Amino acid sequence: MAYWIAVAIGSVTCVVLCTAARRRPGRWTGWAGRAIAIVLVADALAFVTVPPDGGRWSVQTSLPLVLCDVAVAVAALACWQPSWYVAVELTYFWGLAGTPQAVATPDLSAGFPSLEFFEFVVGHLAIVAAALFLVIGLRLRPRPGAVPRVIAITAAYTAFVGVVDWLTGANYMFLRAIPSHHSLLSVLGPWPWYIASATGVAIALFVILDAPFHLHRPLRPTPARGPRPGTPGPRPRAGTEEVGTTAEPGPTTPPGEYSDAASQPRRSGEH
Repeated sequence: MAYWIAVAIGSVTCVVLCTAARRRPGRWTGWAGRAIAIVLVADALAFVTVPPDGGRWSVQTSLPLVLCDVAVAVAALACWQPSWYVAVELTYFWGLAGTPQAVATPDLSAGFPSLEFFEFVVGHLAIVAAALFLVIGLRLRPRPGAVPRVIAITAAYTAFVGVVDWLTGANYMFLRAIPSHHSLLSVLGPWPWYIASATGVAIALFVILDAPFHLHRPLRPTPARGPRPGTPGPRPRAGTEEVGTTAEPGPTTPPGEYSDAASQPRRSGEH
């Protein structure tokens, strides 16, 4: 019950913050973004310094390699420096494609008011709040090509985590086994097929999240094409001359005569 009360409080706070930033923009939005970044960094430091697994550090469970853990750091950077558009795009797509599923089906064994409870609630809700604040509150839209870019980064990071799981025997990002608690992965098939199914779901969610911005992006203008090499250009209208054409020669001066008196040779005795 305490968990869902915390989710409701965080949701209301996020709606109020995004609405205020959109309707009353100003310098305060920069401080609000940095406040979100500080909360995210504090949550990440708490997770690293105080492992939730009974206070015991373990290479199989204590490394911050879950995608939500990386999203915390990326979201903090995006909120602190919104001009870094790659971080904004990753926060938006990761925060709204994956984190709501973790919030709806929490992998949380500790209850209120334990440190693990606050780490999970604050970390996940702050990622969603950061994504909505950046895109809706500050109106920072994903750039063209954001979906392929985020898919490539996600695939590369997942491959890296897969290597770590293979070397350590861990199950970060649930790449080696389905989680024990019920989640979306539970209905996507057995191992390893649920990994392929989850990849398809993630791509579909990325496309859906990008659709509102893709429909409003202006089409790229078609560049004007000049005449093909070797083909004559348009003929000039009467009374006009093309730039660079040679004018018709005027009347020539007979040899020995000068039209300008100043250019005639001086006679003997004249000064």
